Order: sequence, then C-alpha cells, then structure tokens
Amino acid sequence: MTALQPARHEPPDGHGASRDSRGTPADGQVAPSVGPRTPPDGRGELSPAPSPSPPSGEGAGGGFGGGGEQSRGSAVAHLPFPVVDEISRHCLDDGEPETVHIEVHLPGRVDPVRLRTAFHQALARHPRILMRQAPVRWWHRRYRWQLTATPDVDPVGFPPPGPGALARARQRALDHCPPLDASPPVRLEVIEGAADGTVLLLTLHHTALDGPACLRVLATAAELYGGADNSPAPAPVRAPGPRPEPLADRPPAPGPRLARPARIAPDTNPASAPTPAPTPAPGSAPRPGRPRHPGNGNGMLLTDLPIPTRPPRTPAQPAPYTVNDQLLVATWLMVARWNRLHAPARPHGAAAPAAAPIVVTMPVDDRPRDAGMPIGNGTRLVSVGFGPEERRDAGPLTADPPDPDAVARLLRRTAARTRALKAAAPGPQLGLYATMLTAPVLPVGLRGAVTRTLRRAAAPWTSTTLLSNIGRIAYPLDFGDAGRPTAVWFSAPARMPRGLTVTTVSVAGRIQLALRWSPALLDDAAGARLGDLFRSSLAATAWTPPPAGGAAR
Repeated sequence: MTALQPARHEPPDGHGASRDSRGTPADGQVAPSVGPRTPPDGRGELSPAPSPSPPSGEGAGGGFGGGGEQSRGSAVAHLPFPVVDEISRHCLDDGEPETVHIEVHLPGRVDPVRLRTAFHQALARHPRILMRQAPVRWWHRRYRWQLTATPDVDPVGFPPPGPGALARARQRALDHCPPLDASPPVRLEVIEGAADGTVLLLTLHHTALDGPACLRVLATAAELYGGADNSPAPAPVRAPGPRPEPLADRPPAPGPRLARPARIAPDTNPASAPTPAPTPAPGSAPRPGRPRHPGNGNGMLLTDLPIPTRPPRTPAQPAPYTVNDQLLVATWLMVARWNRLHAPARPHGAAAPAAAPIVVTMPVDDRPRDAGMPIGNGTRLVSVGFGPEERRDAGPLTADPPDPDAVARLLRRTAARTRALKAAAPGPQLGLYATMLTAPVLPVGLRGAVTRTLRRAAAPWTSTTLLSNIGRIAYPLDFGDAGRPTAVWFSAPARMPRGLTVTTVSVAGRIQLALRWSPALLDDAAGARLGDLFRSSLAATAWTPPPAGGAAR
C-alpha cells in the first residue's frame, strides 16, 4: 500500500511561551508548535498499515498525562483498522483496561525540557504513532485511524515526586488507558528521584499499538536526547549443526485438538483488608498490595530472576534448548503446581479426574528493529500445547521440588515443539474467521455484536495463559548523562478467561519478570505466591553439571 508520511511537528522548544523547569508551559496549557514544518528526514518509519496484535480492551479514557488542554489538530490521512485492531475495538471493556505498561529505570536524572523535546521529535520521526480513532456511528462499515500532524495532547507528564510516586504511576498504568480519540494513544510519565534515579513509565492503548513498537519510539527519543547511537544490536547468529537423535526432535502430540485447555485455579478474597507491601528481594520491585475488586484493573508483581543455566554448546551441535524453552517450561510448571495445590480434596481411593492440557500462547514479532520498524500492532500469536506426555509425568513434575529427570524430558519435548513452530510458515494473526468477521459487509455495530457473542462462546477454548518473552532489549537506550537502563519491565494485559499473563525481559544478565492478573482470578497475596512458584519453577529448569563419572540431566 502507499506509504503515508504526515508532516513533522515541532516539539515544545520554549519559543513564544514561558515554561517551568520541567518544560511545561507556565499557564498550564500545551503550547502550539511554532516555526516551519518540515517533512521527516527519512530516518523514521514510512507509515505502513499496522499489523494486528492480540485482542485487547479499553479502560477509562484520560488518565495522568502531560498536562494542558486537548487541542485537536486536523487529520492528514485516514487508515482503516486492520483485522486485529478492529477485533480489539469490538471487545473493549472499561472494567478490564488492557494497557501495556513499560517501565525503564535509569541510574541518573534527566533534563525535563530536553526529554520532552526529544520525545516529541521521536513522535515526528515515527508519524504512524500520531493517530486517533475517527468518530464512528454504528452503521459505518469501517473503524478508521486519523493520522495527525501534531499531538492532540502532550503525552509527557512529570507527576509530583515523593514517596509512593512510582506506585501511583504503576497503578495508573494498570487502571487507565490513554484515550483512543486523542493523538497519540500513549502516555509517558517521568518519575524523578525514584530509586536515586529516574523511572520512565510508558502506558499505551493496546488497540492502537504494542510494546515493541513503543520501545522503538523510546529508543529514538534516547538517541535524540543523549546523542549516542541507539541502533539495534544485530540478532545472534546460530549456525545450524547436526542434531543427534533425530527421532527425538519429532514434536510430541499436543493431545486432542478440541480438548478444553486447563484454567488457572482462582484464589481471591475480596473481603480481605489491604495487604501490606511485601519486603522486596534484592533487585526486585514488587507492586504494593491494595484491596482488589472486580473491575478496577489488574494486579501486578515485578521482580527479577537469574537466567537459568544451560548445557555448554559445542561448534558441532546447536543448543538442546533455549532460554525461551526454559521460560515455557517454567510457566507450565507454575500453572500445574498451582492447580495441584488448589485441587479439591477427593475421597480416599477416588480416582483423579483427567487433567486438561495446559496451553501457553506466545506472541511472535517478525518486524525489523531499525528506524523503519512498522509502528502499530505487529505480533502474531502461536500456541504451545502440552499433551499426554506431560500428564503421564504430572506427579514428578508437580512435586516440590520437581523431579530433575522429568523436567529434563519436558525441556526436550518443549524444544521440539518450538522448533516445529519456527519451521512452520507464518500464518495470519487471528486466522480466516477473524478476517471474515471484519469484512466491511455489515455495519460495525452488527459486526461488533457478533464478535462479542463469538468471543464469549469460544471462552472455554481460550489458552491457559500468555507468555510474552521480549528477550534481550535490542537497543542500548542510552540517555547520555542519565545513563543506560538498569532494569526494564514490560507487562501485558490480563483479561478473563485467561486472567494471567507472564512477561519477561533480559537486562544485564537477569530476567525481569512481570506477572499481571485479573482481580477476578487472584488477589495480591495469591499473586505473590504465584510469583514464588514461578521463581522456583524457573530454577528447576537450570542445567546442573554432571558429577564425576555421572551424566548431566
């Protein structure tokens, strides 16, 4: 399709308006851009239509922003919603706001005016992020994005610093989506003085774009702020090698195709008093507890974990499994052990019911990470099903601790499954049925009603949970005198019937883990216990060197 390139807007630069030390206009209004408008310089993305992402919902509009009135600019182009954006828009639910939260910890302090200017310039270099939903009526055939030349609102905000500022910003990130009717649908809050440095906390509306796209914009802002090259590091090259035991690489059967996936056992106590914030482990950042009731956003736990060891590789052999495989196995172990702990007591001698298979959905992102990365929703979903072999090993796998030999067998089977998924040709994000549902034959109001009905009907076949492994951050995110990140967390929205998402990032040799859960599934105390289970489950996947004369698992 034809690339669209709105004119670049000039960021706030202090001309013609007095500003305070944070770069905010003294009168509290957003200063209009001034000076000549020049087209982007070619370094930015050329505005292809966004690719779909997982369905998501919408929370309350507004939220904490950069201050100032909304001043809607004229639209310079219109784009129809892609398939998954439309499915997401049909399923918006204020009770379960599906924000994506990104948290970047910097060791130093940032200059407020420079950061605001750099972020606005980054928006201009990636103009596809400057979008808002066009007004729509139920009889219209399409939802459409309006691309704008300038932001409708200033997305950069500086909340008052002080004790609890970071906790309050996290709560806003979970409870309040940036509105879709104001450009851009993203919010950047700068928390000064947090952990003797600065925290950049981004909140974005998942109907409009995803986390990797927003991180690309932040990398451009870092380059403009600090002046250092923030080009993505090249992906590691893994030379193929002969694999021993080729029959062992055949992926095991995932079980009956129509079997309903297992659900995570609920554990809530809505009548309980607010839970005190747990004492954080070294290097961790758990979210303070608060009373949870259905409809007031997700709960979240942030912590970091050591990367589990793997067997040493030789030039003639590829690694038997990856860290991603270990994370998949840790997620399976966490859910299986949790459900076993919460299984109802059975009469003596009664046979255990057949266990439903645990199915883990994973987003896969094939986009390039350079300055031309398409901005929008670009991930496709794949599901990793665990079948009869895991049910046969359920006893030793769910023991405390899990049996090492059973875990080793599960790692090998999981590696075979993921290799098969990587070898398969990429398919559409939501398949043929979603494409048919979004065909502009019926009005959007009728299509939305059909989509919501089908979503409820298909709920029992939704996967057990979602694991989003971002992997190593591709960009240095070098903010000059403010430094490079010491920690980065992503969290994906958790909506029923899954009710739980696991998101991981690798930073400085550690895994940054974010658990998010629906208050209809877990309360904060249960979420903390689930985090402990994931920690021990990930540790169980670590390779141990063989003893003298023995064999490693």
